Amino acid sequence: MQIAVVILNWNGEILLEKYLPSVIQFSQGADIYVADNASTDGSVAFLKENYPNITVIQNKSNGGFAKGYNDALQHVNAEIFCLLNSDVEVTENWLDPIKKTFQEKPQAAIIQPKILDLLKPTHFEYAGAAGGFIDQLGYPFCRGRIFQALEEDKGQYDDITEIFWATGACMFIKKGVFNTLKGFDEDYFAHQEEVDLCWRAQNLGHKVYYVGASHVYHLGGSTLSNMNPKKTYLNFRNSLYSITKNLPRKKAFPIIFGRLFLDGIAAARFIYQLKFSHCWAILRAHLSFYRHFSKIYKKREKANFILKYHTVTSIVWSHFVHQKKNFNILVKD
Repeated sequence: MQIAVVILNWNGEILLEKYLPSVIQFSQGADIYVADNASTDGSVAFLKENYPNITVIQNKSNGGFAKGYNDALQHVNAEIFCLLNSDVEVTENWLDPIKKTFQEKPQAAIIQPKILDLLKPTHFEYAGAAGGFIDQLGYPFCRGRIFQALEEDKGQYDDITEIFWATGACMFIKKGVFNTLKGFDEDYFAHQEEVDLCWRAQNLGHKVYYVGASHVYHLGGSTLSNMNPKKTYLNFRNSLYSITKNLPRKKAFPIIFGRLFLDGIAAARFIYQLKFSHCWAILRAHLSFYRHFSKIYKKREKANFILKYHTVTSIVWSHFVHQKKNFNILVKD
């Protein structure tokens, strides 16, 4: 089973200098690539000078996460792609449990490891934590991370389990599945494109897994911090994109209308917190959604709303009203 570790880079020379050594040290047997999204810093020169044995794929433009990987992976030949952020520090033998799971579970198309916080290693990290889920309104959340509440890693998620979505910070996907899906949807640019990819994979009968025996440390926020208004814009807009694309009409439209209402409440909350730029980001997200609705609607797939992995009606209500910050508390309800 040949794995290609592909790191997407954009002006990340400092990150490559700091975190690439762990990938080289602990990824024996894997091919390592750096896909550069038309960086204007010294990233490419740094790689060629210090790591001449690593293959550098130079994309012609910065098309974001989605287009960046779509373009780069056309030049990679391996059975399994590992999409790895440039701000991730991997650990010894991190690939072994992933390979074993792919071998033992042939239905597995996508896998993610445990994602821990590089700056606070005892806790899960925001981007992916212990595997992603969605509620019945299409809001994504994770085991180990619900909104900004991060759990301490006490071994509670050291399992192998089916999840709804795997994080793009460290995602393993079979090349054949990625190509069948025609890669990421480039209209997303960045953020939640992995949710859409996993959703589409499951609509075709594939499965997504989390493997807790493999773990990595993620710095996070190196491109956009969790509370950057641009990230708010992309997350709110792209979530609406996914619902529109991946649900039958009878289910999609009621959920979209409900989401628009709840997004309005979120905008009001940002105003109350004096975070006006985030309120404006939500408004822009809706305007962009309306403007591109026809194009996104044409991509819609005939599928059932896949919610066999969790039954939370509204993660927003559970977290902000009932103050539930732990995934296992949700499970007990």
